[in-house]
Amino acid sequence: MVGTAIKNREAELNVFRSRIIFATLAILFAFGILAARMIYLQVIKRDQYYTMAEANRISVVPVVPNRGIIYDRNGEVLAANYSAFTLEVTPSKVKQLDKALDELASIVDIQPRDRRRLKRLLEESKNFESLPVRNRLSEEEVARFAVHRYRFPGFEIRARLFRNYPFGLVASHAIGYIGRINDADLKRIEAQGQTTNYKGTDHIGKLGIEGSYEAELHGTTGSEQVEIDAGGRAIRALAKTEPIAGNNLRLTLDIKLQKVAEEVFGEFRGALVAMDPNNGEILAFVSKPGFDPNLFVDGIDPVNWDLLNNSEDKPLNNRALRGQYPPGSTIKPFMALAALENGKRTPEYSIVDPGFWMLPGVSRPFRDWKQGGHGVVNLHKSVVVSCDTYYYGLGNDLGIDKIHAFMTPFGFGSKNGIDIDGELPGIMPSQEWKQKRFKQKWYAGDTISVSIGQGYWLATPLQLATATAILANGGIQVTPHLLKEIVNAKTGEKRAYKPPPQAQMRFKPENLQLVRQAMVDVMKPGGTAALAGAGASYLIAGKTGTAQVIGMKQGEKYDARKIDERHRDHALFVAYAPADNPKIALALLVENGGGGGGTASPMAREIFDYYLLGKLPDPAKRKKRDYDLSDGE
Repeated sequence: MVGTAIKNREAELNVFRSRIIFATLAILFAFGILAARMIYLQVIKRDQYYTMAEANRISVVPVVPNRGIIYDRNGEVLAANYSAFTLEVTPSKVKQLDKALDELASIVDIQPRDRRRLKRLLEESKNFESLPVRNRLSEEEVARFAVHRYRFPGFEIRARLFRNYPFGLVASHAIGYIGRINDADLKRIEAQGQTTNYKGTDHIGKLGIEGSYEAELHGTTGSEQVEIDAGGRAIRALAKTEPIAGNNLRLTLDIKLQKVAEEVFGEFRGALVAMDPNNGEILAFVSKPGFDPNLFVDGIDPVNWDLLNNSEDKPLNNRALRGQYPPGSTIKPFMALAALENGKRTPEYSIVDPGFWMLPGVSRPFRDWKQGGHGVVNLHKSVVVSCDTYYYGLGNDLGIDKIHAFMTPFGFGSKNGIDIDGELPGIMPSQEWKQKRFKQKWYAGDTISVSIGQGYWLATPLQLATATAILANGGIQVTPHLLKEIVNAKTGEKRAYKPPPQAQMRFKPENLQLVRQAMVDVMKPGGTAALAGAGASYLIAGKTGTAQVIGMKQGEKYDARKIDERHRDHALFVAYAPADNPKIALALLVENGGGGGGTASPMAREIFDYYLLGKLPDPAKRKKRDYDLSDGE
């Protein structure tokens, strides 16, 4: 019995020892696995996990650069920046956005328009983007939100730069505006390889100078490394790469002249382009009515958008750049010069104007604007009194292809190359153009209409101003432009705008002088713009024009006051001054304004008086003026 007990104890001891050994090995194996894992993580994967840990601890925040400032030629600020607080939300971090906004409204004033704008931005933007709820918060609102911030995860107060246009509607189509970046903008940014440079940027230039010179104005985005805690709150800044501010732009515009030019239109719609005829610098660029670019900075609300987009007056349409109108009789000086240069007329050649002209083989007469005609008319008088009959015969003798060939170097029928986007080319017709456009042959009657700036011929106010500048400077093909120079915001270094090489059109000096003298006499007694030229202390060379909006029935007399306002003729005027030393050339169009001599030319006179003499227009006199809406030049 005793031996058996001893044997059992030895067996049990052996089992125990085996278990101890097994447990020890298991523990050693487990620690071996832990040690191997530790070596794997701490040694082999050290760099990877160190980077990930740093990423959790350090947030790289883009630092948006200051946008460049836009000035006029005299240093007046046209577009600037100011700092303000904005309340923003990252929708992906908020479970019930509407409920959160309801609760937040008791702390920060959130209007229905703010909610409508946020809703629209949510539809346009990615869910993880930070979107503005309210801009320009007061310091009191910022303080209240700071106290209750813990209740609203996903909402942040940020200091942002906002764009401001101090002159509002003035020069809005030239300056343009900035707006929130949309999908089309993102695609363009990606295509240009600028995605990194737009990190943290919400806005981009949309129209005018703001859009065309976006690359200069935007600058270079910087970055800041910020240490954050477990709650995502910034603790301290670790490193920073400073952003580079956008370059400043100085434009050719004279904002004071621009204001005068817009004021003289009063309630009329229309467009004006005024430039230095010697170099193409645009001094004033008017499209009436305009719009307030400040409305777009925060994201335009639906009410204002509907007012602008659906207005019958089309304030968003850049008439100076995109308005294509029949140039009317403003092209008669160019036609007269074409006649002389092509040997189709001499200065002495005269006709007797009975008030109409008959095209051989056609029974319908082409009527002059003046009933009964102008009597004996030579080339000089044809410009001064704007004799349609003279140009009917001239156009028929020249033919459409010679007219087309002579007019295209003046810029008609093609884009003039202005440095903002959106320019339309107008139409300078030819036989080839009509065949291509309508699959129809060109008829002699088509030429007759074109010869007085009607029919298929369409031109923009910019083209008319550029062509007039070429007459004024003696044939130099200037390129119209709004930029004068780019100024580096950091160094102050200036880069002047460099236009394309200026080609010289060759005219016989005596022919050019004859036409220019006729334009001077347009402004004198007996000329169609004598009203505008009366009492001027400097010489003005000009030409009036009237463009039909609707055709009249055979034998029907035009009476503007019996026609719907929007069906009345357009009034046009082109001019330069002083005629003996041109410093300014312009084209002015008044939609449905009637006669160019009674409506458009007096407006131009006020602009010339201000620019050349510093004389401000008298609004009281303008209100009393009886604009001539009759059929005439």
